[in-house]
Amino acid sequence: MNTVIQVVKHLTPGMVGIAAINIQQFSALRQRRFIVCLEGTMSETLERWPYLKQVIGQLIFLDAESETTASVVHSLVKLFRSYHAGVVHTHQSTVLYQAGIAARLAGVKTLIHSEHDNWLREGVKHPRLMKMALSCMHPVVVTSGGRMNDRLQTSLSRRDIITIPYGVDTQRFQPGNQSMARLRLGLPTGAKIIGTAGRLIPEKRQHLLIHALSCLPENVHLTLAGEGALAQTLHMLAIKLSLSHRVHFMGHVENMPEFYQALDLFCITSEEEDYPVSLLEAQACGIPAALTDMGACRDVLCPFNGIPLNTDDERTLIYQIHTALIKKPGISPRRYILQHHDVRTMAEAYDALCYQENSFCMDNHQQTTNPAHRPKCRYTLPNKP
Repeated sequence: MNTVIQVVKHLTPGMVGIAAINIQQFSALRQRRFIVCLEGTMSETLERWPYLKQVIGQLIFLDAESETTASVVHSLVKLFRSYHAGVVHTHQSTVLYQAGIAARLAGVKTLIHSEHDNWLREGVKHPRLMKMALSCMHPVVVTSGGRMNDRLQTSLSRRDIITIPYGVDTQRFQPGNQSMARLRLGLPTGAKIIGTAGRLIPEKRQHLLIHALSCLPENVHLTLAGEGALAQTLHMLAIKLSLSHRVHFMGHVENMPEFYQALDLFCITSEEEDYPVSLLEAQACGIPAALTDMGACRDVLCPFNGIPLNTDDERTLIYQIHTALIKKPGISPRRYILQHHDVRTMAEAYDALCYQENSFCMDNHQQTTNPAHRPKCRYTLPNKP
């Protein structure tokens, strides 16, 4: 019996990890899906991300961080054969180079590769290596669309890239009672609150929001969800600017829907941002967003009320944030997310891709005699070459 095996480098609550878990959870084929994690162990990963306990029966950890490439490929070949893999689905180019070779050696019929990284900015080496891998392994290449799709088409000279927009769980991330959310989080109920979520690292540039806060009205507060190397530095900056009573460091937040529900505005001021999952989650909760216009940010920003930020000029940034805070509510950004970025639509599209590329279904007999068992896909998939 055929199975679908996703392969990731490691499982963390970032874009790639969340994408793999969402596909696993919301797929109609979830009982025949597994996720292979090349690095890390089950215990340490569950400790870092307790949410994974919901799919613990479908997780396989190789703990192969110190292994040679040949050893990893050999282990994957044995695993793919023992699980009778009909589809191998890789995430990120570094995983494709190992799992793609293993899939072909194991005789796996269909190889799907989802590209999430903005690796094209790193120079010419990566596109050349990617071109070589694609020509040897012949995977079906998938992106979330927009600028990522355009960059890949240009750099890899391919026109057969499939677009499946990234989705979030709109039943989990939905509007809630703002006052109750603030009470539970210990945030002021009468303030205007700007929120941001992500690792506290230099690339995220949360210091720009703290500096901007010093020029915004006294009733405007800032709350940050996340941990990282710059936590102490950002704490000291808030103290230096006499803003410690208006800047709230939440650390790791397990209940992210509640965090978003407490906000008036969600902001991202990152220097580098490929595909911000937090932006989709916040908008699914009905929170308007303002963020740096780079990477794939514009692709997932609600066109009705989202604001691209100019982070190069502090005065402009302050004006844009203040304008967003006093702007009258219009069309909820949730409507945009429901139409374009729902996780169930994403999982449905990946299921349809499995069926089309591998004539894959719940029963080997049904795959040729009963098309009604196959999920429908809203996206046009190219014919196989």
